[in-house]
Amino acid sequence: MTKTEGFVPGRHRIEDYGGGGFRFADMSHRGSILATPSGVRALALSKASEIDVEPLDLMLSDPGGRADLLIVGTGADLAPLPASLRAKLRAAGVGCETMSTGAAVRTYNMLLDEGRHVAALLIAV
Repeated sequence: MTKTEGFVPGRHRIEDYGGGGFRFADMSHRGSILATPSGVRALALSKASEIDVEPLDLMLSDPGGRADLLIVGTGADLAPLPASLRAKLRAAGVGCETMSTGAAVRTYNMLLDEGRHVAALLIAV
């Protein structure tokens, strides 16, 4: 089970990443995050294999609106998202792209800038 900690409301670009965390909303956060249309939430995940259904449920029930696409940054290396989690997203009509965290940050920011309804689950590197 994923433990969530802390929340910063609003849609935020990821300004920087590395050193075990992220920079967004003019602040620094150490650890992994889930960015949704309503805000950025801290996640107590340190590797892709720890991703479970909880952050997906948070994203799917986001009060800021449903994301059409979830970008998953799996850390320094690409790691597959379990088939059961992909199936849950597919059943909800949400696309999913999995990539390294660096590529995920760049993709998330680009889609956010385009005004797309996107979310990102990013494992810290």
